[in-house]
Amino acid sequence: MDRNKYTPRPRTASASARRAAVVGGGVSGLLAAMDLQAAGWQVGVYDTASSWGGCVGVHEVAGLALDSGAESFATRSSAVAELAAEVGLAKNIVAPDPAGAWVWLPDGPVPLPRTGILGIPSDLQAPEVREALGASGLLRAALDAKMPASVGTTEAECSVAELVRARMGRRVLERLVAPVVAGVHSADPEVLDVDMVAPGLREGIREHGSLVAAVAAQRSAAGHSGSKPGSAVGGLVGGMHTLVAALVARLADTGAALHPGHAVTAIRRAPAGAARHGAGFPSRWTVDWAAGPDTGSDTVELLVVATDGPTAVKLLAPELPELLPFAPAPGPDIRLVTLVVDVPELDSKPRGTGVLVAPQTPGIAAKALTHATAKWQWLADSTGPGTHVLRLSYGRAGTAADAVRLTARPEDERQLVATALADATTLLGVPVTGDDVLGADIVRWKGALPFAAVGHQAKVAQIHALAQRHPGLVLTGGWMSGNGLAAVVAGTRRQVRAVLDSVGDGVSTT
Repeated sequence: MDRNKYTPRPRTASASARRAAVVGGGVSGLLAAMDLQAAGWQVGVYDTASSWGGCVGVHEVAGLALDSGAESFATRSSAVAELAAEVGLAKNIVAPDPAGAWVWLPDGPVPLPRTGILGIPSDLQAPEVREALGASGLLRAALDAKMPASVGTTEAECSVAELVRARMGRRVLERLVAPVVAGVHSADPEVLDVDMVAPGLREGIREHGSLVAAVAAQRSAAGHSGSKPGSAVGGLVGGMHTLVAALVARLADTGAALHPGHAVTAIRRAPAGAARHGAGFPSRWTVDWAAGPDTGSDTVELLVVATDGPTAVKLLAPELPELLPFAPAPGPDIRLVTLVVDVPELDSKPRGTGVLVAPQTPGIAAKALTHATAKWQWLADSTGPGTHVLRLSYGRAGTAADAVRLTARPEDERQLVATALADATTLLGVPVTGDDVLGADIVRWKGALPFAAVGHQAKVAQIHALAQRHPGLVLTGGWMSGNGLAAVVAGTRRQVRAVLDSVGDGVSTT
């Protein structure tokens, strides 16, 4: 049986089912609840927010229901596509426009080369690579093929920047990798753990002899060989938030207890025998919650903590103080500015599906722009000609403070919209002014995005080992599995399968 995949038996939990609580209502928490419920458990899900989905949210801008967070998923694995199929969304999976994205370098924009992993090129002879790197950059990058496979692969820990700089040089790092890493992970490649964000890449170097060959092999294995940048992702008609709606509907249909707006205030290990159906469980857990003036608690045999890392450690530390040294730093403070504009000149898709911005580029505050109506045909069909959806993101981890002030003050948010309009004008080469705006919204993701600093993978292994010493406890979510829906879905199902294997099929016979 493939331990990375878990297809639960569809069933509604009986009144005598063992009980589980899931803390956190993002995709990881909802998925854990769905798999547990399908395995015969009676599950309650608690989340502080009044809506579900976490970083896969929805907001309305100019009458359009749009993704307020993640708007695509990596197709390097089948994890998200399989989940979408399970909840009835298989026919809604779509690929982005094949035109691909651009990268804005200090000396101007160029098409983003065909890449599959963190902006690292798989073909140094591709015209886009030659244009981005120039003759000297190409010569240095070509040395990768002549180096011993041990270069960059023998260290216990390695950052993305260390690996790329050692094998392909500074120009590849600054002009290709840094913009992609900033756009995808909101981070500086100098501090990002390569084994966490690109698992298997260093092993691929040892197997295939070079970094370029390792990237090409992974692209070929995933079916992306020769495709344009951006095609290694997929989306859903209607937006990724429809996956959250489908998960919530499945949970409601199978009798899960959904508790939005319920802040978990404490987690305690309950006395033996405290749960209603707990025969054979050495540990039981009590979840204390508050919803406005109301408070309560729930005692269960199985506890899944699917919050962000700092919150998980804070909640569990009173009972598991050994977790404290593993508390991760909060993720970057990100602002996502969504603009719906009436600019017919954008119908020509002047920068393909969007633009990634090299961190050292002067005069542009955004780290990325997604031309959503150019990227997704279903969205263009819903807006009609001339109306366009643009998403600009600001803020990244591991770098100096942004020039843009990321506060919640109204005057600063108005200034951020003005900055976004100026950045969009520059990046797209088409004037986009306040008079063109049909609607705008700013979404703040304060510390919500996981940040895999160097050494994070080793810490995750230690955290899992620690959790396994406390039967009935599962720690999951982006801070444990890695950034992106593909990693979160696969990691969550792997952890749920492991705990189900450890406690039996989860159905009480008492």
